[in-house]
Amino acid sequence: MSALFIMKTLLHHQKIFSALLLWLVVFQVVAEGQEPVTVTVNGVTAIAETDDNFVCATLDWWPPNKCNYNQCPWGRASVLNLNLENPILQKAIKAFNPLRIRIGGSLQDQVVYQIGEHGRQCPTFRKTNDGLFGFSRGCLPMKRWDEVNHLFNETGVIVTFGLNALAGRQKTSDGLWNGPWDSSNARDFVQYTVLKGYNVDSWEFGNELSGSGVAARVDAKQYAQDLITLKSFLNDLYQNSSTLPLVIAPGGFFDQQWYSQLLENSGPGVLDVLTHHIYNLGAGVDPGLKSKILNPFFLSEIAQTFKDLQQTIQEFGPWSSAWVGESGGAYNSGGRLVSNTFINSFWYLDQLGIALLWHRLMGNKVLKTTIDGSAYLRAYTHCAKDTTGITLLLINLSNTTTFHITVRDDVNLVPIEVSAESPQREEYKLRPEDGNLVSQTMLLNGRPLELTEDGDIPPLQPTIVDGNKPIAIDPLSIAFFTLEDFQAPACA
Repeated sequence: MSALFIMKTLLHHQKIFSALLLWLVVFQVVAEGQEPVTVTVNGVTAIAETDDNFVCATLDWWPPNKCNYNQCPWGRASVLNLNLENPILQKAIKAFNPLRIRIGGSLQDQVVYQIGEHGRQCPTFRKTNDGLFGFSRGCLPMKRWDEVNHLFNETGVIVTFGLNALAGRQKTSDGLWNGPWDSSNARDFVQYTVLKGYNVDSWEFGNELSGSGVAARVDAKQYAQDLITLKSFLNDLYQNSSTLPLVIAPGGFFDQQWYSQLLENSGPGVLDVLTHHIYNLGAGVDPGLKSKILNPFFLSEIAQTFKDLQQTIQEFGPWSSAWVGESGGAYNSGGRLVSNTFINSFWYLDQLGIALLWHRLMGNKVLKTTIDGSAYLRAYTHCAKDTTGITLLLINLSNTTTFHITVRDDVNLVPIEVSAESPQREEYKLRPEDGNLVSQTMLLNGRPLELTEDGDIPPLQPTIVDGNKPIAIDPLSIAFFTLEDFQAPACA
């Protein structure tokens, strides 16, 4: 046997081996990019219920010169300077039908209302070194309050208004504000609101004054006494009204001891809703914002706060319910090219469930949902809204894996069989334009979600899919699936 023959034979086998190796590598990549997952839904009983007006937006008080990290993003977005006649604003509010709007925020406890003893002067917010958050006191003119309520009446807004809870108190050196609340200006303002016939669903007392506070704090026992004062004059002013507004507080970061003392010392019949804020992504300047948003283990950490809050309510104030009163993920005006882009949708939908599609597709009843598979797939299920069956929200945080979903009912523990006569499935798949996670354009089933020429919200149309086809969700995408044929007794 010649050396040339041996060399040719070796080269031939090497090519075969190389081809085989290449095929194995390709197969492995394909296999790693596809993963079957089982999602099990308990449709027998609901584990929780949300309000009809679950989605809420806040109108803040920040002036245009509120800046963080060399950016001043607020512009004319304040309740004091927002263009209330902007048709796009009006149409966006109407799209939720209804939308709860909370008026409040960091400067809330420095607002005076231009009425009564404060009727003559009405200062504007200005920068100052000795003011909370670097700003002086500001004022809400009653003319502006009239204009705001005209917008609210025209668009069907459910109103939550945050009252100044620091009025009359004295600041100490360690940030504690002592003394009882001076309720006179707030009472005059509420009385004006009642006499004008403006509908306020709930009055919130204070902003981020709980626990160690942010820029200021108030003792929990004193806060409780002030809530009793608020409840008393609301009962008086609304005695001839058909409905009594809710009292909600404290609108701060959860501190278990402080919240417990608040409920214990205010007692039954005073505080209807316990509100807390969530900014668990940290400061807007944090370079790790994106990685936090896409980290399922980080996202799950907030669950403990919800559990602790619920336990506190059950033990000290079962007459109250829990709301997230304010949230934005990252504090200090959010993260540039993060908070206002597609990637933040993962955080909002996973942590809060805030979106127009959520509002339209997810009903009140929450169903227990478990995943047998990757932690990078998140799943949430509600009874479907305005139809039979369920709506399943899937969030794929993986940047490489497409998940193929089998949905099971945990009663029978078998895949749902869809007959030829069964309703077809609706799919709403959301991705960023060009796959760019920091794009400000979102695609719904491949089409950009952009305002129409008339400034209307675009139609949010699903793709109608044969119910027998498997469910799939691509990497780094979000999808809602309405399964009308899913038999869920809890949704009957």
